[in-house]
Amino acid sequence: MEEKDIAKIPVTDYAGKLAKTFIYNPLTPILAVFLLAVGYLALVVMPREEDPQIAISGGTIMVVIPGSTPSEIENVVVKPLQRKLREISGLEHIYGVAANNVGIINVMYKIGENREDSNLKLYDKVMQNMSLMPKGAMQPIVKPFDIDIDVPIVTLAFYAKEHSSLSQTDLFKKVRDIQQVMNTIDNVSKTTLKGEHKEQFNVKVDLYKLSGYHLSLGQLMKAVQALAVNVPEVKDRTADGKIVMFGVKNAINSVEDVRNVIVASYMGAPIYLKDVADVESSYDVQNYKAAEITQRLENGKMSDLNNQITLSVSKLKGTNAVNVAEAVIEKLDEYKAEFQKEGIGYTLTRNYGVRADEAVNELMHHLIITIIIIAFVLVLALGWRESVIVTFTVPAILAVTLFIAYLTGQTINRITLFAFLLSLGLLVDAAIIVIENIHRHMHAHDAAEREKDEIMITATDEIGAPTNVATLAIILTMVPMAFVGGMMGEFMKPIPYNVPVALFASLIVAYIFTPYLANKMLKKPKAHHHQHHFQKQKQEGEK
Repeated sequence: MEEKDIAKIPVTDYAGKLAKTFIYNPLTPILAVFLLAVGYLALVVMPREEDPQIAISGGTIMVVIPGSTPSEIENVVVKPLQRKLREISGLEHIYGVAANNVGIINVMYKIGENREDSNLKLYDKVMQNMSLMPKGAMQPIVKPFDIDIDVPIVTLAFYAKEHSSLSQTDLFKKVRDIQQVMNTIDNVSKTTLKGEHKEQFNVKVDLYKLSGYHLSLGQLMKAVQALAVNVPEVKDRTADGKIVMFGVKNAINSVEDVRNVIVASYMGAPIYLKDVADVESSYDVQNYKAAEITQRLENGKMSDLNNQITLSVSKLKGTNAVNVAEAVIEKLDEYKAEFQKEGIGYTLTRNYGVRADEAVNELMHHLIITIIIIAFVLVLALGWRESVIVTFTVPAILAVTLFIAYLTGQTINRITLFAFLLSLGLLVDAAIIVIENIHRHMHAHDAAEREKDEIMITATDEIGAPTNVATLAIILTMVPMAFVGGMMGEFMKPIPYNVPVALFASLIVAYIFTPYLANKMLKKPKAHHHQHHFQKQKQEGEK
C-alpha cells in the first residue's frame, strides 16, 4: 500500500491514529533523535543529590524579662504567646520552655510548608501581639530554622602540622579567611566552623592580692569593659549639612594595654590590673569545645592527635551537589602552596558530591543492565528484530520523563532513579503488547494478502483501548502516594511524580515508534502451505 492510501485504513482509537500519523512521517526519526538528545541533556544538567533535600520549617522565639521567675514567665509570656501562635495555619507542634528571666517557644510547621512563607507568618504574628508583652519585657528574638540547608555537602578538617609554628588562634584566622572565600562560591548557602579557638586576652586574677586592695571582681570587670567598647559620639549637623563624629582610638591593642588598665585607686595611688592579675594574649580558654583528628599514614601507622578546625559547606536547595563540591575543592587547591609554606594540613572528611554522583551513576548502570536483560528475554520470546524495537522505547521513555522532571525543577537522586527502576518493567508493557500484536498479525493466515503498513496500523489500533485502560489503572495506583504526609511523604514524592509521567510516555512512544520501526525492520514471512490452502478456499468462495 502506498503512503497516500493509508488514510483509507479505518482506526477507532488514538493508538491507531498516532500510528497512522507517524508511520510514514519524515519527522518521526527526527523526533526520536530529539527525545534522546533532550533526555541526555537533562541527565547531564539536572542537579544531582544523593537524597532529596527536604525543607523543614520552624523557628524559635525568645523573650527576656530580667528578674522574672519561671512561673511568671510561663503565665505572662509562654502561654499567651502559644495561644496566639496557634492562629497560624500549617503549624504541627509548639513547645514552650520557661526559665529564670527568659521564655523560649519552639515552633514546627508541617513538613512541606514553604520555609520563607512560614518564617514570615511567624514573625508577623509575634509583631502583631507586641502589645500583649508585659512591662519590662525586652524585644522578642525570632530565629527561624534552616534545617534544609544545615546538612553539609563538604567538610574539611584543617590542622597545623608538626613542624608548623602556627598557634590555634593563627590557624583559626587562616581558616576563617578561607571560609569567607568559600561563601562566595555560587550556590553555597552556609559555611560553619567547628572546633575553632578565637584570640583573646586572658586575665587570671590573684584573689589574695584582690582582697589585699579591698577590690571585687565586679570592679575589675567594669574597668575592662569600659575600654572594650568604642562608640563614636555624634554631634549635631554643621551649617553646611555635614555630620561631625568624634571617635576614640581603640584603647586596647596589646597585652601591655590591658595590664595598664586602672581598676581603682588605693591611698591616692592608682591600682593597675597587672597589680592584681596576670594578663596574657592567648585563646578563649572558656571554650571547652575542641576537635581532634588522627590519620592513617602511608606505612599503616596512625598519626598523633592534632587539634583541628572543621569547615562545613552547605548548598542551596535544588542545586547540583556535584558541581558545588567540585567548586569548593577547586577553590581549595588554590591554597596548596600557601598551606605548604605555613605548615597547614587538611583532610577531606566528607564529599557529598562524590557520593551523589556515584549513587546516580550506579543506578544508571543498573538501569542499563535491566534494559539488556529485557532485550535478551525478548530475543528468546519474539526474535531479535522485535527485541531491538522494544529496547529502543525504554531510553526514549526515560528521556521524556527525565526532561519533564528537569522542567518541573526536580533533582536526580536515588529516589528519582528508584522510581524509574520501579516502573521499568511497566514501561515496556505497551511496546511489548504492540509488537506482539503486530507479530501475530504478520503470521496470520491472511497476512500475505495485506499490506505491511496496514498490518502495523490495524494491529496497533486493535490493542489501543485495553492498553490505555490497563495503563490508567496502574497510574491510579500511584496517585495516592502523592497524598502521604510527613517526612516519608516528602522523601518518596519523586515516585508518584515520575512513575505516572513515565507510564503515560510509554503509551505515546509505543504508539508512535513501535509501528514505525516494525514497518522498517520486520518482514512478512513467506507463504506456507496453510496460507496456500487459505488462498485456494478464498478463490473457490469467490467463484
